[in-house]
Amino acid sequence: MRSDNFLVRSPKVFQRRYDGSVDFFRDWNSYKNGFGSGLTEFWLGNDNLHMLTSSGNWELRIDLYAPDNTKHFAKYTSFQVLGEAVKYKLLLGAFTEGNAGDSMLTHANMPFSTKDKDVTAGKCVSLYKGGWWYNNCHTANLNGLYLLGHHESFADGINWSTGKGYNYSYKISEMKIRPI
Repeated sequence: MRSDNFLVRSPKVFQRRYDGSVDFFRDWNSYKNGFGSGLTEFWLGNDNLHMLTSSGNWELRIDLYAPDNTKHFAKYTSFQVLGEAVKYKLLLGAFTEGNAGDSMLTHANMPFSTKDKDVTAGKCVSLYKGGWWYNNCHTANLNGLYLLGHHESFADGINWSTGKGYNYSYKISEMKIRPI
């Protein structure tokens, strides 16, 4: 029998890449408010992420599926997105487990950047084609181009460096949080 808090404790997906139907190379307001379709590809919105994670404690799980349908994942002890005044800065806890390895901790304590508000010194958004918490530019970029598998271009796909590396783009990615 399901407990009464099942829905409260169930994971909330805030990012999904699925089929390349949604462009993730977008402006600040798009990432602020959210975009896409919950049925395929979407970003929940940085304002929504901030509201969700500003109360209680949340853990992060990232699921990645390769084109051959092999599954990779990474889990982190905590996840919080601060408000717009500090550019949706990412607070991230320790990597705890996962066969994908840790590619996300590099992005902890970084502000969010978009194509019209790139706060990075190296113009990371224009190089890697998606809004993200860039840090010199990235070791993970789940909002890059939908390139599906091995690609010749460097690090501009749906990349996870400790997984399949910078010249490989995953078929599906999901970022989800769960209260702890």
